[in-house]
Amino acid sequence: MPELPEVETVKRGLAPAMEGARVTRLELRRRDLRFPFPDALADRVSGRTIIGLGRRAKYLLVDLDDGNTLISHLGMSGSFRIEEGATSAMPGEFHHARTKDEKHDHVVFHLDGSGGPCRVVYNDPRRFGFMDMVRRAELAAHPFFRDLGPEPTGNDLGADYLADRFRDKAQPLKSALLDQKNIAGLGNIYVCEALWRSHLSPIRAAGTLVTPGGKPKERLGLLVASIRDVIADAIAAGGSSLRDHIQTDGSLGYFQHSFSVYDREGQACGTPGCGGTVARIVQAGRSTFYCAACQK
Repeated sequence: MPELPEVETVKRGLAPAMEGARVTRLELRRRDLRFPFPDALADRVSGRTIIGLGRRAKYLLVDLDDGNTLISHLGMSGSFRIEEGATSAMPGEFHHARTKDEKHDHVVFHLDGSGGPCRVVYNDPRRFGFMDMVRRAELAAHPFFRDLGPEPTGNDLGADYLADRFRDKAQPLKSALLDQKNIAGLGNIYVCEALWRSHLSPIRAAGTLVTPGGKPKERLGLLVASIRDVIADAIAAGGSSLRDHIQTDGSLGYFQHSFSVYDREGQACGTPGCGGTVARIVQAGRSTFYCAACQK
């Protein structure tokens, strides 16, 4: 499933084509994805102007000029691509490099923007993605968002905040970091990478990073910095290209080539002077990759 850096990459790739553009028609080629589309979704979006794109956790947000926000989740195999071309809506008159089978093109935004007409196509072979609509003013109270913690790169995430969340917790550190109520949008891949960067074991109790008085230990501050850095590096690299992720221009991300522990079972740890080997264990049904020699 695409993680936060992949969704942020998609948002940034779509912004030049979508922001400020008028949706001349929203084309729904089936009744549902993972869930049924909201009632009259095509009619509610058609004719509206997109005033901005945003992201919350792993959700893409499309803000419309009537105060509504279209929520999109990519699921396991969803991707967007931009097709630029003539005013006709005939597929053959749009110039693009097709990256996936068009039979899985389920949603098409027909747009008229400053650069002329174009289409933004949502493709999803497994149909685990979904779309919903909500009033922008009610977004924070929506079931998808109301219990989410702060963004991993936002100012609200700090050592003091995590100390308050982790105090007296026997929960494994990795599980605590994956809890979306603690941090929004942080996923399995980048938790493994952040823990390696901060030399912390994924199986240690989260509460061991907090003093008896509830203050963050120094290593908790290092963990926060590692989370910020690994997410920033992944976004800069264009996201991962694991399995089905495709950027809006059809190119694959390449940050997976920089992974230090994820999916590197049996390989040498990259920490200078460590000499350890990357191991794989299973925690709550998810693969965890770490070096037991230097992650304590």
